[in-house]
Amino acid sequence: MMSKLRLQPEAVGLGMTSQRVRDRLVQRLRDNGIANENVLNAIRTVPRHLFIDEALASRAYEDTALPIGHSQTISQPWVVARMTEALLQNSPNKVLEVGTGSGYQAAVLAALGMEVYTVERIGDLLRQARKRFRTLGLNVRSKHDDGRIGWPEHAPFDAIIVTAAAPALVDSLIGQLAVGASLVAPVGGPSSQSLLKLTRRADGGVDEVELAAVSFVPLLSGTLD
Repeated sequence: MMSKLRLQPEAVGLGMTSQRVRDRLVQRLRDNGIANENVLNAIRTVPRHLFIDEALASRAYEDTALPIGHSQTISQPWVVARMTEALLQNSPNKVLEVGTGSGYQAAVLAALGMEVYTVERIGDLLRQARKRFRTLGLNVRSKHDDGRIGWPEHAPFDAIIVTAAAPALVDSLIGQLAVGASLVAPVGGPSSQSLLKLTRRADGGVDEVELAAVSFVPLLSGTLD
């Protein structure tokens, strides 16, 4: 179920941020294999141009990653859509996101009606993301912390989404999944990464599916102000 966003005039967009341009992006995603109409509608509705620097707003609805400062990026819309689509296959309600970044992925999840918990290690990025959540009227719970730790106080989660790549899956995050829940994360090094979906079985094991080849910034430990 889609949540209603609070759309101020700047969120509606004009010119290269208009609804017509967003619709073209959605059609491109559909042509490239994104089939879930709820996900496509969330991409159409959430104003991506508000999650990047104003100087890059004209590129907001290109299907490409864009810089957001601190050597981080806002993910390519196709990747956001594919990760979200993979999570929705398990009909989650409570979702943990590791790596808030600009806040865009969390906003898409919240727009789909999910209860979103998000952790970001870079304080400046998190402060900006929180302002965007408030502007759009999104109830996203956020925390400034090392994302590799997750958010154990609120575990177990119906789904976990990781928006930075580690050389291997992080055991502490897998342990915060409910039985039958899935974790979607990029795994690998700078030259080769795969987007994996891991589903936790009742016997404590996991089933793993490879979704796509991707390129993400690294998942780092510690925190920065």
